[in-house]
This record gives sequence, C-alpha cells and structure tokens, in this order.
Amino acid sequence: MLAHPNTGQLFTSPVGPGTGWPDDPATPRTPVAADAAQVSALAGGAASVAELGARISVCRACPRLVSWREEVAHAKRRSFADQPYWGRPVPGWGSERPRLLIVGLAPAANGANRTGRMFTGDRSGDQLYAALYRAGLVNQPTSVDAADGLRANKIRIVAPVRCAPPGNSPTPAERETCWPWLDAEWRLVADHVRVVVALGGFAWQIALRLPGAAGTPTPRFGHGVVADLPSGVRLLGCYHPSQQNMFTGRLTPAMLDDVFGLARKQAGIR
Repeated sequence: MLAHPNTGQLFTSPVGPGTGWPDDPATPRTPVAADAAQVSALAGGAASVAELGARISVCRACPRLVSWREEVAHAKRRSFADQPYWGRPVPGWGSERPRLLIVGLAPAANGANRTGRMFTGDRSGDQLYAALYRAGLVNQPTSVDAADGLRANKIRIVAPVRCAPPGNSPTPAERETCWPWLDAEWRLVADHVRVVVALGGFAWQIALRLPGAAGTPTPRFGHGVVADLPSGVRLLGCYHPSQQNMFTGRLTPAMLDDVFGLARKQAGIR
C-alpha cells in the first residue's frame, strides 16, 4: 500500500471503492456494470448525479480499458512511483446543478487515472483549470489531486469515455459502451445547463448527440464556433488544451480566456 500524496492515507493501487479515497462516490455495495447492457441499465436507473457517479466509478464493461487502466496503476510513471493510482473510471466533477457543462475526451493515464478527478494531474488539466480560475469558474488556479480544496462555480466537467484508453484512442465499440453514462448524466443536469463547451472535435460531435440537440444544423467544429441547440443551450467550440496545441501555439491562454469568459457570461454565472 502507498500513501495518498495529500492526505497520507494508505491505499492499494488501483483504489478499492469505499476505502476512503477523497471524493470517492462508491461503496463496496455499488453495483458494477460488466457489459454494455448492464451499463445501459445502471445508467438509466440512476436517480441522482451522486448515484450515477458511483456507478460510473466501478464500471468494468470494457475488458481492454479495464486491463490498461489497472496496468498503468500498477506500473506507474516513475515520477509518481511512490503514489497510489485511482485506476478506475473517472466520474464527472463539479456542480450537480451546473449552468456550464464542459465536455472533454477521456482520462489521461497518469492524470485523472492517477488522481480520480477529471483533468487533474496532467498538463492539459493545468491549462484548463488555470483558465477556469481566470474566468471565475473555480476557486483556485491548480488542480493536483482530489483533496486539494478545488470547488466549482456552477460548472461540471464530463467525458464521453471514462477510462484511460491505450494510446488515448478508445475503440468505436468502447465509445458506444460508455455512451449511456454521459447520456444519463446529461439528463440529470440538462434542466440547469445553459452553455456547453466542447474541448475538441470529438467532444463537439458528442455534444451534438446529446438529447435536445437533434435537428441542429451542424457547423464544422472550430475554436470559437457557436451552435444554438433546439433545447436553448448554446454550444461553444474550444481547441483541446493538450500539450501539443499549447506548445505549438494553436491554442493560447488568451484563446482559452475568450471562450470561458464568453461561456460564463452566456451561462449567467456570477
């Protein structure tokens, strides 16, 4: 067992549900989805965001993804060799009544797969949370682990794939198996959401698939592109804050500020 870098509590790697990891929504009794049909049933039967997050966090429906996320949790990156890894699916993070929903891609193997929080512990997350802080959407500019005191200001961050995929590339079948989790999460928060920010082209396509988006003209994804959905929600495109995009200058902090400043204004977040 290894000590959590913030709390010092000892954990196995991967972390067992209900063992005390910060913000772990699950218990040893949380039902576990073992295949696509069970994902659909458990997602559809979740009565709250908290219950859904618990069920997401113990899912074992995709054998390749389960094997990979746990292999990474055992092997670890050298710089994190003294830490336990979450090594489980990553539930959405933030407000349960969000006015702004941010859609990403999938957890990073040594980022959210290590920390258990979306976009936390890697360089993409460093860029994203710094921008959210500048926009007044979180209370601090860094997100390093699930016990660091980060709080959301009426935002929620989700992903269409909840496990770290090998090569950052989930298969089409894995994407479809995971889809009911996001579909259910959207149905639980949709009445509150005014703006969706899609981080990248894949997230843009996923957002256009959400209930209430049917029949929307589908403008091509681009940074700053806007689509008004039939549900009244406004969809904003944003380049993904990946290392490659930031290092090459395709995406800059100022460009992130433009998107999230607009998103906050149009979502009516104070």
